[in-house]
Amino acid sequence: MSRTVFEPEHDALRASVAAFVADYVQPHLDRWNAQGVVDRELYKRAAALGLVGFAIDERFGGAGADDFRISAVVAEEFARAGTAGAGLGIGLINDICLPYLLSLATEEQKARWLPGVAAGETVLAIAMTEPGAGSDLSAIRTTARRDGDHYVVDGAKTFISSGSSADLVIVVVRTGEHPHQGLSLLVVEAGTPGFERGRRLAKLGLHAQDTSELSFHGARVPAANLLGVEGGGFPALMANLATERLGIAVTAVAAAEGTFARTLEYARTRVAFGRPIGSFQNTRFVLAEMSTELAVARAYVDDCIHRHVAGELSGADAAAAKWWTTDLQVRVADRCLQVHGGYGYMTEYQVARDFLDARVQPIYGGTNEIMKEIVGRGLGV
Repeated sequence: MSRTVFEPEHDALRASVAAFVADYVQPHLDRWNAQGVVDRELYKRAAALGLVGFAIDERFGGAGADDFRISAVVAEEFARAGTAGAGLGIGLINDICLPYLLSLATEEQKARWLPGVAAGETVLAIAMTEPGAGSDLSAIRTTARRDGDHYVVDGAKTFISSGSSADLVIVVVRTGEHPHQGLSLLVVEAGTPGFERGRRLAKLGLHAQDTSELSFHGARVPAANLLGVEGGGFPALMANLATERLGIAVTAVAAAEGTFARTLEYARTRVAFGRPIGSFQNTRFVLAEMSTELAVARAYVDDCIHRHVAGELSGADAAAAKWWTTDLQVRVADRCLQVHGGYGYMTEYQVARDFLDARVQPIYGGTNEIMKEIVGRGLGV
C-alpha cells in the first residue's frame, strides 16, 4: 500500500535509520539482550543522526522539529527489524518523557536538562507504576512532602523502563490527598541521596530494554525540580497519553509487518513433502489473513498519525489504535511462529523472539482492557 502521511524528508530519514539499525544496532543486539541494557553509546550515535531530542529547540541543541512523524519513522525501523527492545529507550525519550519537559519545564530547567538530552548524554525515564498502582493513577502512594527548598520523597516504583540507566527520572508523586489533584511531577536526578535503583527485572521479552525497580527513602529533591505546578501532575499525564499510545500502535504494526515479511520468506523457501510450505492451502490462507489484517491496521494507524500531526486525534482514537494493533501484533507473532513449526519454538529464530517481545504490548501504556473502557466511554455508554 502507498503511504501518504510522510513527506520526502521522512523517506530520506527512513533510509538513514534503516542503515543505522543494520550497521550498528543489529550487530550488538545479542550482547545487549544478554546484558539486559543497551550501551549508552547507542543514544549518542542516535543523537548524532538527529534521532533523539529532535523536538528540542535549537537554543538547547535540538533541531526544533516538533513532528511526530519523525518518531514514527524511528520506531517503525527499529520494530520492523526485530530490534524494538533496543529502540524503546529512544522512543521513551522522544514520545513519553520529553513532551513533559518541553511543555512544563521553566527556562532554567530547560537550560539544565535539554542540552544533555539532545546530545544523547542524558537518558530519561518516567516513574508512574507502583507495586500497588498500575493503570489506576489515583492509587499512587509515593509521597513528596515539602521541606523548605526541597521535597522529601518516600515510596517505591516498579516496571520502570530505562530505570537502571536513566540520568533523570520524572517521578509521579502524591503532594496532596485528592486522588487526582494531589498528584505532581518531580524530576529526580541520578545520585540524589535516598534515591536507589533496585534489581533489573528479568522479563519475558524486550531483553535489551532495562526495566527496574526504584525506591525513595527520604530522598531530598530540590523544589526547583518540580515540573509545572504542584497538583498539576494528573492533567499533564492525561494530555500526553494519546501520543504514548499512538507510539505503541506504530511500533506494533511495524513489528508485526517485520515478523510477517520474515515468515513469508520462510514459507517460500521451507520445503515439506517435496514443495514449499507456502504452497499448501492452509498456509496460504493464514498468510492471506495476516496480510489483509496488517493492511487494514496500517491504513488506520497512518490515518491516526495524520490526525495527530494535525492536532485532531482524540484520546479514544489513540486508545482504539493501541488495543487493536497490539492484539494484532500478538496474533501475528503467534501464527507466524506456528508456520515455522518446531523451528519457531527455538529462540535462535527471530520469530520466537518476536513472539516474546509482542506479549507486553497489550499491557503497558495502559492495559487493553483500559483502552476498551476509554473507547466505550467515548461512545457515551
